[in-house]
Amino acid sequence: MKRHPVSAVLLAVVLTIFAPVFATQNAQRQAPPPATDEQKLLEAMHIITDIKLYDYVKELCADKYAGRLTGTPEYNACAEWVASLLKSWGVQPVGDKGTYFQAFPNPYSLVFKGGMLSMNIAVGKDIIKKTYKYEDEFIPGGTTASGEVTAEVVFVGYGVTAPELGYDDYQGVDVKGKIVLMDSEVPMVASDSSDVFRKWRPYSFHQVKLENAVAHGAKGMIYNYGPIGNPNNSYRDGFIYHHVGAAVVADVFAGTGRTYADTVAKIRKDLKPQSFPTGKIMTVKNVAERHPEGIGANVVGAIPGTDPKLKDDVVIFGGPLDHLGRLWEMMPGANDNATAVAVGLGVAEAMAKCAIKPKRTVLFVFFGSEEQGVAGSDYYCEHPIYPLDKTLVFINMEGPGMGDRISASGARTYPAFWSFIEKANQKYIHRQVSGGATSYPGRPRQDSARFFWKGVPSLTFGASGKPAPYPTYHNTKDSVELVTPEIMTDMVRLFFMATMDLCAQDALNFRPEKK
Repeated sequence: MKRHPVSAVLLAVVLTIFAPVFATQNAQRQAPPPATDEQKLLEAMHIITDIKLYDYVKELCADKYAGRLTGTPEYNACAEWVASLLKSWGVQPVGDKGTYFQAFPNPYSLVFKGGMLSMNIAVGKDIIKKTYKYEDEFIPGGTTASGEVTAEVVFVGYGVTAPELGYDDYQGVDVKGKIVLMDSEVPMVASDSSDVFRKWRPYSFHQVKLENAVAHGAKGMIYNYGPIGNPNNSYRDGFIYHHVGAAVVADVFAGTGRTYADTVAKIRKDLKPQSFPTGKIMTVKNVAERHPEGIGANVVGAIPGTDPKLKDDVVIFGGPLDHLGRLWEMMPGANDNATAVAVGLGVAEAMAKCAIKPKRTVLFVFFGSEEQGVAGSDYYCEHPIYPLDKTLVFINMEGPGMGDRISASGARTYPAFWSFIEKANQKYIHRQVSGGATSYPGRPRQDSARFFWKGVPSLTFGASGKPAPYPTYHNTKDSVELVTPEIMTDMVRLFFMATMDLCAQDALNFRPEKK
């Protein structure tokens, strides 16, 4: 078909006239308007995904890290992995000699398979051994010595000797060479009266109880504590112990004319000891290895503030990197507390990759030895990388990975900080978020207690609302399959948006006014 010459000329004229319009429209399509600050924040916030955080938890619970017991080569390998991520994102090392590590002394014990607990029952001239089941009925003590003790069990209440309180669980009983059965805590609970409890508080520590038993000549201990694992205790040569549960305690009391519940209730009511020799013979055995030379480390990295006037202010994100190791099976520590590490890593990555940088300094600390007497946070507070009086707030995480609700201690104590959490949640996250007061009258089970006692505003965040199908605290069942990735993602986004908001404000002070 032959093209008409007039049509070709007309087309050329049209293109000539409208070419600038087409070019402008094309340029507009190719060059969108610059992103707003909020759009930049949202872009960084969405870098973090459920799958990424779940994979972090999975990695932390891997066999190669052997339960992350601080001081072990496996813990050190895990710390190196966390540091490698921080380095890849450009988070700055602020630890010893330009590294990501803040080292501290940390003796530890390894507990191997081969331990046992049995009751030796005399039947005529024969001895029948009732052997108890690992984990369901006992778990080896995390700082036990290696060896075996067969002896009578003496019930010693709470194992407390407190002359100034007129109380001694060892009065009138001989425990030399024997096995003691004792309860955790003290007969006065923190809620009874904080002033009264403070007098009892020093005797509630596991270490004080164990050392008191040794001082009275005991050779072994069955500690009514779960049974759950815990490496937070003293080590004494030749002292063998297990953590036991209700089944073992009931067997010790059987046939004595007393019940455990009534005996403990009487101690609490009268604040008078009810110790007695039970007549029961038991064997406590463990296979363990002590490492007094152990060195632990916190993993530390920072995103420096960009504002000359505000960069000295510091916000700390923290969570325990460690767990229990092997007692003698591996304790994976998924929700407690690999999820805390995953959330902290998520916030670090989002902040490091964000086009907007915080005006204040943000420090990330993954603590070692939280399970061994919160030694890592204690060391940081005594050797702070940034001055504690310039630390605006410490955001601690404990079990933030299982459930559909976010909870935190400290909301009523630090309302100025809490307002940033509420604002970010209402605008971006839309989760049920609740907070209570902060109080650490009891034993300092959390890293935040150390900061709180130093005057640093400290909150501990966790997840709730989805109970585990079985007990998971400090045992082999705290596994990655139970983790809820979505709640971790929302927690990362909540912390990221709230922190970027507060870091942009001119004057902030979250410390309560002194009355």
